[in-house]
Amino acid sequence: MKVRLLGIATALFFALPAIALAADGTSTDEEFNPADEWELHDWVPIHIGPLDMSINKAVAYLMLGTVLSILMAFVLTRIKTGSDPTRRQALAETIYEVAQVQIAEQGLPTRAIGRWFPYCATLLVFIWSVNMLGFIPLPLSDEKWHGVPTLSIFAATSTLSVTITLALMTWVFTHIEGIRENGAVKYFKSWIPDVPKALYPLIVPLEILGQFMRLISLSVRLYANMLAGHMLILVMIGLIFLTSWYVFPLSVIVGTGFYFFEVVIVVTIQAYIFAALSAIYIGSAIEPEH
Repeated sequence: MKVRLLGIATALFFALPAIALAADGTSTDEEFNPADEWELHDWVPIHIGPLDMSINKAVAYLMLGTVLSILMAFVLTRIKTGSDPTRRQALAETIYEVAQVQIAEQGLPTRAIGRWFPYCATLLVFIWSVNMLGFIPLPLSDEKWHGVPTLSIFAATSTLSVTITLALMTWVFTHIEGIRENGAVKYFKSWIPDVPKALYPLIVPLEILGQFMRLISLSVRLYANMLAGHMLILVMIGLIFLTSWYVFPLSVIVGTGFYFFEVVIVVTIQAYIFAALSAIYIGSAIEPEH
């Protein structure tokens, strides 16, 4: 019975966006384009000089992710420890252990864990929350059905501006901590490997470029994985309604497989990798000799 209900729910989930468009009089044959989900329209325009601080769909998802992260922290930490832990306590201890043992202790020097563990743990929980919200159908679409936003799936982390902002925070903190711990001269000298001075004109630019490549790789990794997952799911939705009827079962099966793969594996793995790399980068700046 549960399997049948899950199958029906999944089929309805994939059908809802296109049904809404059809009911609104929009031709799915001509108008459906998965890339349209990443066209961000201003809901509340806010322009401060050259800065565009407008609230749009991505900002709304970030706000929801912030609220969800705070609620998770509040619910999971308001527990009484005992000899027989509840499921909530077990979940809280698992998250804490991953953040402490697998991320902070693996990437940070012992003396820096107290300072930077909260940051790494917050990254883990926040990115996981935003990623997970991206796979829950929410009425936050720019498409309307009789004036009401249609259900859609969208992850703020599938936009490069969001991931590069998160990566920029880690990148800036890395260099600030490196300078604070070692002094500016010693820290920047640590970028140069032990090679003959004649090679400095070649090596120094490459090392500087490597520091900026950390920023790019950290942001693009999260962005590309979340974008690819959502694009594949939306393509499967399109195949349900834009091709012959006999493609419908295959589209639902493949789309469901992609959906659960993203929810069960990719959402958590990408949050973990981002937080772990942040800890490693900060730790390598504090102790550049390691």
